[in-house]
Amino acid sequence: MVIEFPFENQIDFWQSNSQITEQIRQICFTQTGQHVEPIYVLANSTSGLTPTMTPPPTLAGSGMSPETPLNPEYTFANFIQGRSNQMAYASAFGASEQPGVLYNPLLIYGGVGLGKTHLMQAIANKMLERNPNARIKYVTSETFVNDYVNSIRRGSQEQFRNEYRNLDALLVDDIQFFASKDETQLEFFNTFNALHDNNKQIVLTADQNPKQIPNLTERLVSRFVWGVPVEITSPGTETRIAILQSKAEEEHMEVPNEVLELIASKVNTNVRELEGALMRVRVFADLNHQPMTPQIAAEALQGMGFADNTPALTIDLIQKEVAQFFNINQSDILGKKRSKNIVVPRQIAMFLSRELTDNSLPKIGSEFGGKDHTTVMHAIEKIEANLKTDEKLNRDLQQLRQRMQ
Repeated sequence: MVIEFPFENQIDFWQSNSQITEQIRQICFTQTGQHVEPIYVLANSTSGLTPTMTPPPTLAGSGMSPETPLNPEYTFANFIQGRSNQMAYASAFGASEQPGVLYNPLLIYGGVGLGKTHLMQAIANKMLERNPNARIKYVTSETFVNDYVNSIRRGSQEQFRNEYRNLDALLVDDIQFFASKDETQLEFFNTFNALHDNNKQIVLTADQNPKQIPNLTERLVSRFVWGVPVEITSPGTETRIAILQSKAEEEHMEVPNEVLELIASKVNTNVRELEGALMRVRVFADLNHQPMTPQIAAEALQGMGFADNTPALTIDLIQKEVAQFFNINQSDILGKKRSKNIVVPRQIAMFLSRELTDNSLPKIGSEFGGKDHTTVMHAIEKIEANLKTDEKLNRDLQQLRQRMQ
């Protein structure tokens, strides 16, 4: 892979940073299954250069894809916990401690870059740490589909089934790719049953709740939600700062707290964008021979489309969004009415005020018509409890979060 730079000093920086080069190698291998060596050159000087790739080993004549490698860096120890992923973390850790028992199947769903794959691979790495001989297969759903199609073409369905059913754990990323593939869904349904009936651990990820994925058969959806479906949402401010601190330590970077706070305030989507923003600030500061300051960080982030004047999310804004969403008045949320159509939105607004802002419980209570902090705590606990069983509440909260991003 050839990477062009307009200036030589940029090439010097990237060539001297072995960690960046290694990250590029890992990302390329994960995405392509091939060993790619990055080549850094000046722009307009790439004539005659071709990327160096070493194809991975294949299973000759089997039609099976090469094993998707586990990333040893994906562990429970370096996963940053917060309110947005606490339940997913606890469930994943439980599955790794007692595979095939309580958390089976374990389904983790949520948006891109929030840590689903990290937790999934952490389970596999933990199981292998406890038992190096454990038979664990980690694949994307696309790989499963391709392997199944190839087995039909080659008449090797029995080999395919032996490969996928004689396991201690099967981990499948992005099951939404199964949508509309009826024959594959039937095969996976039977694979699922064979593993589950033998108390083998199954871990799945998806970009949304399977009940909301179109063109999945009802019986397959029912299997997916048999065990523990848990959602990961966008991290709150405190969690975002913790993620940035962890990344800075990993990269041996000294970053002022005010810079981390500025990045966290502007990048509120996912972990990948957060870490990417931090690395962008670092490179920008190095290229300009400047220390990392809030001013330098703000300038570096302009190119990522994050405006400097992004308004901070306030309790008042949350109240207005929730009131509009449920077609009630903001004054109803602030008032004392006890009808269900008012109480539930009020509790949701309190829950989101705690999740999406840094305000204390007493402060939130005062902004809700002078209510006591114990009232706020009760509302939060009520919503957290209902989230475990109420699909509509899960959908409503996800939509509200997206509206306020």
